[in-house]
Amino acid sequence: MTVIDADGMILGRLSSILAKRLLAGEEIHIVNAEKAVISGDKVTTYTEYKQSVDRGNREFGPYFPRRPDQILKRTIRGMLPYKRARGRDAMSRLKTYIGVPEELSREETATIDGADMNRLSSVKYVRLEELSNKLGAKFSSGGK
Repeated sequence: MTVIDADGMILGRLSSILAKRLLAGEEIHIVNAEKAVISGDKVTTYTEYKQSVDRGNREFGPYFPRRPDQILKRTIRGMLPYKRARGRDAMSRLKTYIGVPEELSREETATIDGADMNRLSSVKYVRLEELSNKLGAKFSSGGK
């Protein structure tokens, strides 16, 4: 089991790297999902996510998450063949958390070298926590 701290990680790069590792059979737990960042203009990013959330209705869907841990999980799901057995198995090996839960607080956390914010050449980014709050999510960080 690998525990990954998403603090300061770029959402898309983190997701693509973890999707490959999940398909290889690794079990991954992601903590501090709300601290991951999405690169790009805040207004554009919010507008695109708001369109996804507003699409469909309660009865028929599609259901797009508002919570940061679920947005991260949905992003990774989009990079997996989740309708096939190997994709479903890979998704079952993924757990995402807001904050650091008590049972994982003593575990050693890792980071992904190719996904950190040092890659960004501009200051245009938005944290997943800020985006979720604007979309209307109600959550509190657990653990620490």
